[in-house]
Amino acid sequence: MTTESKATSRVANARWQSPSPAASVEPATTPSFLEKTLSSSTNPMNNWAIPGVSLHAAGLVALSDLTSTAQRTALTGTASYLDILFIAPGIHRQQAASALNGGELPATGALTTGYVFRIENQATVSFMQRVGRAGHLVILEVIPPDQRSGSIIQFFTTGGITSYLYLLGPALTLLIIVFLSLIGDWWGVGAIGMLILARLLNVIVIKRRSVLGWKGAPEPGVRGDLLVLLNQDRWIRMRGLVDDLKTVTSGQWLRDETMVEGFMSSTATLLVFMTAGLAGNASPIGCLLLACLLLTSAALLGFCNSLTKNLQMFGCVVQTSGEPVAYRRRLDLAEELIKESGRDDWAIGLGMITVKGMKPATM
Repeated sequence: MTTESKATSRVANARWQSPSPAASVEPATTPSFLEKTLSSSTNPMNNWAIPGVSLHAAGLVALSDLTSTAQRTALTGTASYLDILFIAPGIHRQQAASALNGGELPATGALTTGYVFRIENQATVSFMQRVGRAGHLVILEVIPPDQRSGSIIQFFTTGGITSYLYLLGPALTLLIIVFLSLIGDWWGVGAIGMLILARLLNVIVIKRRSVLGWKGAPEPGVRGDLLVLLNQDRWIRMRGLVDDLKTVTSGQWLRDETMVEGFMSSTATLLVFMTAGLAGNASPIGCLLLACLLLTSAALLGFCNSLTKNLQMFGCVVQTSGEPVAYRRRLDLAEELIKESGRDDWAIGLGMITVKGMKPATM
């Protein structure tokens, strides 16, 4: 075989073995919008920054010792699984809700029976401190629980407009999580996820601790009338069915933590501190959104707490009735209530009068 014939044979074999141009050339595929968006290396949002401003310490906002979360727990009497998505500073302070009363357990007299005792429910005392005014008598009515409505219905019916405002917090959290996912900022998503996990652990512990326990012997159908003497000369009169009064005043509100519950709350606290350290790995816009989420949620939660005018406790609702009544001195209040109740043993037990002459014991 000549050299020319060999070359012709090799060319023919190459043409036979090589695929046709139509089969070898694959159609060009353009990345979808979602693929472009999720590509964190090419997304310009991850490189966005404010000139001269560092946002890597934005996670430290979560460490603020704000009491808004604890106050919300005291006002609602428990925690809801909806709280998990409400990310506000002070998550690690939720278990301290039982200390909002400042250690005050005010003396209380029963105008109907004459018994004198102390209110042990810290959330109820905290609510009284909030609505009380120096030199004034504030009347509170205890409304029995509605057996027809569940917890979700009661959340909206007793909370009023604040219940709907409260929903903005979880909605804002979900919105920011979706946005950070779209730009591929997984450090930012992880930071918010750690705060959600910390919130979940605290909510579980609060729900386990706020269980209806001992409330004394039942007295169905009997109405009660209590006079509570708070510090700074704030006077509260609480009326309602005796069983409902016992529900909101006696026994434990939050029982002591068990070993497992203490471990869960400690883990939640560590997660909050870890978030403050790891949030700096997020993109500048992720750090900015995390800071905005924490600050906005804190303002929204404080606004909801300030607008909440009642207390929910084991299904009962405590709310103010009428306007506060001013008295020139405490003896005037004692004499008026003694005349109305027809007995003075409760006033003597509270130290508002002496045995002889119904004169004031202190002022």
